[in-house]
Amino acid sequence: MEHRLLGRTGLSVSEMCLGAMMFGPWGNPDHDEATRTIHRALDAGINFIDTADVYSHGESEEIVGRAIKGRRDDIVLATKFHNPMGDDPNQRGNSRRWIMRAVEDSLRRLGTDYIDLYQVHRPSPDTDIEETLGALTDLVRQGKVRYLGSSTFPGSQIVEAQWAAHDRRLERFVCEQAPYSMLVRGIEADVLPTAARHGMGVITYSPLAGGWLSGRWRQDADLPTPSPARQRLADRFDMSLPVNQRKLEAAEALAHLAEDNGMTLIEMAIAFALNHPSVVSVLIGPRTLQHLETQLPAADVVLDPAVLDRIDAIVTPGTVINPADSSFANPALEPAARRR
Repeated sequence: MEHRLLGRTGLSVSEMCLGAMMFGPWGNPDHDEATRTIHRALDAGINFIDTADVYSHGESEEIVGRAIKGRRDDIVLATKFHNPMGDDPNQRGNSRRWIMRAVEDSLRRLGTDYIDLYQVHRPSPDTDIEETLGALTDLVRQGKVRYLGSSTFPGSQIVEAQWAAHDRRLERFVCEQAPYSMLVRGIEADVLPTAARHGMGVITYSPLAGGWLSGRWRQDADLPTPSPARQRLADRFDMSLPVNQRKLEAAEALAHLAEDNGMTLIEMAIAFALNHPSVVSVLIGPRTLQHLETQLPAADVVLDPAVLDRIDAIVTPGTVINPADSSFANPALEPAARRR
């Protein structure tokens, strides 16, 4: 497993990051299998684990915390905050009040006294970025957090956060986490070059496009039922939508391309994301140990220019077939009623 530097931090992370969203009721409620999956990933050379407080309402963090007990010092541990963790309107968002509580909750669930990478899960239109960065800077100075990151920030907000950190002498975001796959290529147009310009590492997630590139979504097969986590994102799987029909056609063409070149679609999909020079680590999110075993071989796959050209012909660079797959929404452009 190759390791790469996270932006300009000097911190070395594995080229694959184990995502823990599927550990718990959102994906696989079997804690023992989740633990075996985490241990297998570590034994394969992955030193980077990413979770979030909202995943299965904290249960994912608890599973990860128990699984890495005794191996904590060898792991770059990342988690995220922002999404609702209760009915109270103050149990969410990017305010100082919530950040100070959210980090303590995550530390407790993870069974650790520090988080290597603490990420803002989504931007917030109602909170000044200076407030968010100020609170996070205090956590770094207290030793509870080592590095800061953003997730699904549009290019304009990446720039705003970088300048705010510079002007206010605050800790800056050292990385951006964004969706990227052969079907979801929007970040090539803006986010990837913006992050590179500011020396940020990019962690990409959903290289299998929420399962669309797992090999199970084929035109001549019974389409699979999305997991509980995916069912929360109905627009991405509703086959009555023309954009999803086009996505299925593209997935079929990509599957044939992988077969013609002697690899699985899963291997080609993950290798595609790993291939981009601005990508530091590709986040894989196996639900089972078997899923992990199908994904690990992608680390050894090299895509030649002819294959990359064919992928570009199937899905144009910088585009997203179904906009719902991008996870990006500029909060500043949302109607005020939706922000409240």
